Amino acid sequence: MKFIIATNNPKKLKELERILNPLGIDAVSAKDAGVKLDEVKETGKTFAENAFIKAQAAFDKTGMPAIADDSGLSVDALGGRPGVYSARYAGEGATDEDRIAKLLSEMKNVSDKRRTAHFTSSVCCILPDGKKLAVEGVCNGKIGYEPVGEDNFGYDPIFVYNNDKTFAQMTAEEKDNVSHRGKSLKMLQKELKKYLEEN
Repeated sequence: MKFIIATNNPKKLKELERILNPLGIDAVSAKDAGVKLDEVKETGKTFAENAFIKAQAAFDKTGMPAIADDSGLSVDALGGRPGVYSARYAGEGATDEDRIAKLLSEMKNVSDKRRTAHFTSSVCCILPDGKKLAVEGVCNGKIGYEPVGEDNFGYDPIFVYNNDKTFAQMTAEEKDNVSHRGKSLKMLQKELKKYLEEN
């Protein structure tokens, strides 16, 4: 079964395809499917609500089963910000570097032990019969003091996992094994398997 990935973010698309395809999920981009997905307004109050909005829009537009991920970073010392506003944290048109700079400036006087944070990945899958599968993965870590690592995707260069290295310093395989998105997509695989066996 082919699933359309409901994102126009090329870095997220690459990561989702990389994790989903080995799990036996035939994930294709909108471009591969020959369609253009409209930008949807992420009006949800939670990651799960936004994932559903995106998946439903892609399903309605293409008629194909759709998978959407809404994810973000929640920093304890900032009361859970940026949270669902992770991608929009530094305003419209801001780059990953702009968002990181804003976050680090807000954290400049925060002590080491108060720099705890977690990434959340909510994934929603809408199946051909309209049934919805929803899963969520979380990865705990802390915020570093400066960006470190080569792979610049979102907040990865400042998210330190296991007091060891940032997500941006990890290989794709290392990151997928421990990341919020790796966890949520493995859960999705189990839910899909159960669904396909029952149907």
